[in-house]
Amino acid sequence: MAWENNPGGQQEGPPDLPAMIKKAGDSLGLGKGGKPLFWLIGAIVVIVIILAYTAIYTIPPGNRGILLRIGKYSSVVMPGLHFKIPFGIDTIFKVHTEQVDTESFGFRSGRPGIRTEYEKDTVTERESLMLTGDLNVIDVEWIVQFRREDPRKYLFNVRDPVMTIRDISESVNRRIVGNRSFDYVLQNREEVNRMAQEELQKILDKYETGIRIVNVRLQNVVPPDPVKGAFNEVNEAQQEKERLINEAQETYNRKIPKAKGTAERTINGARGFALERVNRAKGDVVRFSAVLREYRNAR
Repeated sequence: MAWENNPGGQQEGPPDLPAMIKKAGDSLGLGKGGKPLFWLIGAIVVIVIILAYTAIYTIPPGNRGILLRIGKYSSVVMPGLHFKIPFGIDTIFKVHTEQVDTESFGFRSGRPGIRTEYEKDTVTERESLMLTGDLNVIDVEWIVQFRREDPRKYLFNVRDPVMTIRDISESVNRRIVGNRSFDYVLQNREEVNRMAQEELQKILDKYETGIRIVNVRLQNVVPPDPVKGAFNEVNEAQQEKERLINEAQETYNRKIPKAKGTAERTINGARGFALERVNRAKGDVVRFSAVLREYRNAR
């Protein structure tokens, strides 16, 4: 059961009865030559104290209580002050249902919640090194944030919920990365995050774990250290190629339209000049024809 090895479930421990009896007796001056009546009153007081101590309990805000009666599930208890049957008949487990926990993959934080102080070892390297669909090795670090949505399922349906999340998340991410190219994973982190969260939640729901995935986020996606230098050189060459292409495109956009405009003006000027010459020649022909006609008439 999850309560056996998970900090999300906290059990109400049984009272130390001998210590309570002794403390109550001492406070009443019993055990020091008192009369039997005093012993009886003391025993009654102790019993009342024990009953009150073991029958009253509180579920803090943001928690839910799971009530077991004689070891069998009875009900979910909401936050507030409650009563239970004492002497171990009723047992309460408290589960944080609003607290968001974080599991990291490919690295371990030096302090909880501090991403800048992290450690990497052979275990984390095995988690983060993956093979992409185009047969490249990539180093992927990510986190999974979750909360306990259904305390009953969380406690009873999975023996180790945290390890279950870790195993499923690693399997899901390896499948997603393994079906896509190196460049796709590098350039589409948000899409990979979305797919990983949806698939992880789907599997957890299938096994009724009672866990809600709040977020899956890739933290660092880089090539492994042995090939990082070569990868950076390729990136620099690619960036240089793109820079030269952009510069050439800029020059093209600046000069070609200007050249086209000059050519169009030259062509239009030539057409105008040709039209003028043709019209002038036609006029000369008309005048010559008129002179010729008059000349013939004069003869």
